[in-house]
Amino acid sequence: MTESAGTKLKNLRLQKGLSLEDAHKKTKIHLNILKAIEEDSLVNFSPVYIKGFLKIYCKFLGVDPRDCIPDYKESQAPIKRAADLREKSAPSFKLPSLNFSSLRGIRVNFKALATVCVIILFIIGLFNLGKFISSKASRISKKANAPAGTISKPENKAATAKSHTSAVVKTITLDIHAKENCFILVKCDGRVMFQNILRKGRSESWQAKDKIELSLGNAGAVELEVNGKRIPGLGRKGQALKNISITKEGLSIKR
Repeated sequence: MTESAGTKLKNLRLQKGLSLEDAHKKTKIHLNILKAIEEDSLVNFSPVYIKGFLKIYCKFLGVDPRDCIPDYKESQAPIKRAADLREKSAPSFKLPSLNFSSLRGIRVNFKALATVCVIILFIIGLFNLGKFISSKASRISKKANAPAGTISKPENKAATAKSHTSAVVKTITLDIHAKENCFILVKCDGRVMFQNILRKGRSESWQAKDKIELSLGNAGAVELEVNGKRIPGLGRKGQALKNISITKEGLSIKR
């Protein structure tokens, strides 16, 4: 029984130890078309395309196209016809064997794509987190480096008197920054404004017209500023202080 062209090409490929995937990578012919060539099922293709595919595959396997292609002639006429078909008759080119099962040869690695997307989102998140931490650290650093509650030497008595007068007419502003968790009770002009634990790293601010009353569960865990001036430590770590009074005249602790 005479061996068909497709069977001959398949046997040659197997003898060379090549897979269809290898042939596809070298010839750039789709896997399904290579299978159709080896199974002699290219009957629905245009003769020009059949000869073109067979010619490429034969040369890849080292076979003379004349042994596999009937009435094969080395001429440029088929090339011109193939070009015309690509430009004018593209809709007539049909691949009836390319159904849903043939799409298995075209694989999209969705897992790798999802991994790349997750990595990109993670990098963007790290970048935004870094900006937030940097901004927060900058604000805390500015407060920490603010002048202590010491009073600079006045240039003259008139300037001192003027500064004192302007401080008296302002409202009272209290800023608290927690170095550790600390229970705080704040009353502004007799009204309870805060009664809770101020968490480590958090800052809060209050204002009053005449008086701020303050109680601390851990005096050494907070930093205080009154009207923008830092107040030295009121007590040691773990020490509870009550009845801290802040008025326009200054800060006092009732024992």
